[in-house]
Amino acid sequence: MVQLRILSGSQAGGFQTIRRFPFHVGRAADNDLALEVPGVWNYHFMLDLRPGKGIIVQTFDQAFVAVNEEQRTFARLHNGDTLSFGSAKVQFWLAGPVQRSLRWREFFVWALLALVTLAQLGLVYFLLQAK
Repeated sequence: MVQLRILSGSQAGGFQTIRRFPFHVGRAADNDLALEVPGVWNYHFMLDLRPGKGIIVQTFDQAFVAVNEEQRTFARLHNGDTLSFGSAKVQFWLAGPVQRSLRWREFFVWALLALVTLAQLGLVYFLLQAK
């Protein structure tokens, strides 16, 4: 997963997790990330996952996006890159992995160990009775 950390504006300090691509950013409400800040167009740019190229940023029409303070219309993103557009600024991050709960697997292993132990005790009892 990928995250955008919002560095400026009213949502500063917030995170937006990207779970599917393409991911649209702009002022309009139907964008995946809608930012109501000056200088942001209704449809400003999109992030897309391209096989063999990684995650890229591509601007719409003649919108301005600076990746690490360099104006770009198309660029490959790297972990920690800063995107500046209008008066908004976001930072691109690869999200940390989410650990799944191992509770049921652990319960199954302990139950299996208990069952094997009981079977062994039963076998020992049976062999002692057979003498």
